[in-house]
Amino acid sequence: MARDYYATLGVRPDATSEEIKRAYRKLARELHPDVNPDAEAQQRFRDVTAAYEVLSDPQKRKIVDMGGDPLGNGAGGMRDPFAGFGFGDIMDAFFGAAAGGGGGRGARSRVQPGSDALIRIELTLEECNTGVSRELTVDTAVVCDVCQGSGCANGSMPETCDTCSGRGEVQTVQRSFLGQVVTARTCPVCRGLGEVIPDPCRQCAGEGRVRARRTITAKIPPGVADGMRVRLAGQGEVGPGGGPAGDLYVEVVEAPHPTFERNGADLHCTLRIPMTTAALGAVIPLETLEGTVEMELEPGTQPATELLLTGHGLPKLRSSGRLDGRGDLHVHIEVEVPTKLDARQTELLHELAGLRGEEDHSLATVNGRPGGLFSRLRSRGR
Repeated sequence: MARDYYATLGVRPDATSEEIKRAYRKLARELHPDVNPDAEAQQRFRDVTAAYEVLSDPQKRKIVDMGGDPLGNGAGGMRDPFAGFGFGDIMDAFFGAAAGGGGGRGARSRVQPGSDALIRIELTLEECNTGVSRELTVDTAVVCDVCQGSGCANGSMPETCDTCSGRGEVQTVQRSFLGQVVTARTCPVCRGLGEVIPDPCRQCAGEGRVRARRTITAKIPPGVADGMRVRLAGQGEVGPGGGPAGDLYVEVVEAPHPTFERNGADLHCTLRIPMTTAALGAVIPLETLEGTVEMELEPGTQPATELLLTGHGLPKLRSSGRLDGRGDLHVHIEVEVPTKLDARQTELLHELAGLRGEEDHSLATVNGRPGGLFSRLRSRGR
């Protein structure tokens, strides 16, 4: 007695091919051994698979409709459930169309986002301190002003690709020990777009964008440093098909300064003073980025002294773009000892040394300990 393949799949005898396929997918998901290891479910899966093999083949279905059984006496229940039907159908049933079964991924949009662009500008330390507006000339892709990004010549429209029928991919079927293996690749004619432009725009050749040189204004905030990037949203490359533009990043290259060295928002400089100034003290005018300030040196200022001028550094630029006070200016003192003295200057220094009792050089200290090198050698020889 012939088996009722329609009842096995739970469809009517007049069911369409699509209804048969949907019924098989539903049952296969429920009964596949990886999902339902029960022995009865596995036998049911074999029966469902055999029924789908028969009813999805027009010739075999015709035999069933005439009262016959194309699989013979009970052979259907013993067949390999993966034999005789498309491997793509199995993949489609369990993993969806994107796995390589029917339907594929579909065509991708002609309109794609554009990429970001980068330009570098050199700033002085003074410009990093105050911020600056710069006119920049950039060479990027912009929307074609003839077709407005469509890529089509005036009065024409894109057409569905005849090669892939608008799917954006073409499929090939090969027979293997698993049955039919369906593979898909990007359509070589439309490049995965699903449509072609029969009459492309003469200016952009169908790209929807052209390269152009333009001038934009970049506002650089105070407190920027070498290597920092300022983002200008939507000023980068326009995408294919006139897609939205990426961003333009302006990278700061900070030029060396002849006076100041930078450490974050702090500045460092070296002030060289005569030994007389170090000894007597003085009020010295000092040029900073914000103008001249008067710095007081105490009498007896020692070499390598570091003086701190609070708030005379650079603005502190936070990641949020807001300013949070200013850094400090570190002044490093170097005392210059004269190398050439005239007779009068030498006489005065000797007089000063005598007044201070410093002409006896054995009184020099090493690391705060009294005695010069020769006095210590003499003391060891005792």
